[in-house]
Amino acid sequence: MNIFKKLRKDKVPKEPHCSAVIVAAGSSERMGSDKMSLMLGGKPVLARTLKVFQDSPLVDEIIVVSKIDRLQETADLCKEYGIEKISRVVAGGKTRTESALVGVSEVDPKARLIAIHDGARPLVTEDLILRTVYAASEHMAAAPVVSSPDTLKAVDADGFMLGTVDRETTLRVQTPQVFRAEIIKGALTKAVEKGLVLTDDCAAAEMMGVRTKTVLGDDDNIKITRPRDMLFAEEILKERGEAL
Repeated sequence: MNIFKKLRKDKVPKEPHCSAVIVAAGSSERMGSDKMSLMLGGKPVLARTLKVFQDSPLVDEIIVVSKIDRLQETADLCKEYGIEKISRVVAGGKTRTESALVGVSEVDPKARLIAIHDGARPLVTEDLILRTVYAASEHMAAAPVVSSPDTLKAVDADGFMLGTVDRETTLRVQTPQVFRAEIIKGALTKAVEKGLVLTDDCAAAEMMGVRTKTVLGDDDNIKITRPRDMLFAEEILKERGEAL
């Protein structure tokens, strides 16, 4: 029987639970320093990210994929900030895809769902986790998306515009991206075997013929990439009443 047909026949639990893989093994080249340890609202970026998954009732365990030279520091951070759902802190690979595969390979074998989230998205909310997990429990794969406020253009190799892209059907994808465990493990394995460098995990699932259900994302769920992103993040925390 086709694995996807079998998965669709499986009963979906009324309250789905998942394992969370937090990918925090990037080089931070555009930031100029390790962004995971930067202080945001009085807490390191990574600690703030982990705390949201710690507090989510739908998350059973957390695996952190870190840089090899920060394994102990990451483990100490988890202890300091009370991240009790941590089951493993592991070293990432050369690419994000390799790091995601390392993470999903370490989850509890009984896990039905796996959420993969960028460690550099510390402003994720429990509500966003909840609606993405529930959507994945029903549709096998789900990811939050937001619309683009700008006009989008397709261009050729020489930088000339080819035409306008429909903003109604072209969206920006965020994390967490949540998948049935069997699907994302197989998809990432194939992607790494083929030497593919993917920018998100939905792309790996798409290669397996899996359609990802979109859910409403959050404009505040920004990814910390450049120094000015920290300024935006601080302003968001002020609006939430969470800044020091």
